[in-house]
Amino acid sequence: MPELQLLRPDHAPTLCAFERENRAYFAASIPDRGDDYFARFDERHRALLAEQQAGDCYFHVLVGAGGDVLGRVNLVDVADGAADLGYRIAERAAGRGLATWAVREMCGLALGRYGLTVLRAATTLDNAASRAVLSRAGFTVTGETELSGRPGLTYALGLGADGLGVGG
Repeated sequence: MPELQLLRPDHAPTLCAFERENRAYFAASIPDRGDDYFARFDERHRALLAEQQAGDCYFHVLVGAGGDVLGRVNLVDVADGAADLGYRIAERAAGRGLATWAVREMCGLALGRYGLTVLRAATTLDNAASRAVLSRAGFTVTGETELSGRPGLTYALGLGADGLGVGG
């Protein structure tokens, strides 16, 4: 079974490989990170770890049995008991319920480990898979938005004492 692990310095090589291998796949539904992201990956990785150490964000990798990265699930802009949720799953692992499982696991961590009570998320209207993941995890639509020039929806989830959503 895959495991959500808090981002560490030693994740850098496998995380970079994950991002490179899935770049075109991700770019089909979310904005591309650009060449500079890969050219400065190690520097960016250190910056993420510093943000995490400060408690501003919590970055997680979804690690498979062989130690390979299958996905990322992150909590960013942590403040006042709330955070923004972001996630991406490798193309080879997509369509098997892994994203829904990982998002649900993150909901439990958000409440139990990080003391959060609300998670927010957003996705484009044309990203049906992401919209389905958020719905299955209990998120509710809270409004409309624009993401990189594309129409989208915002979502929220209130976290209950059991770590599961109790509505948004």
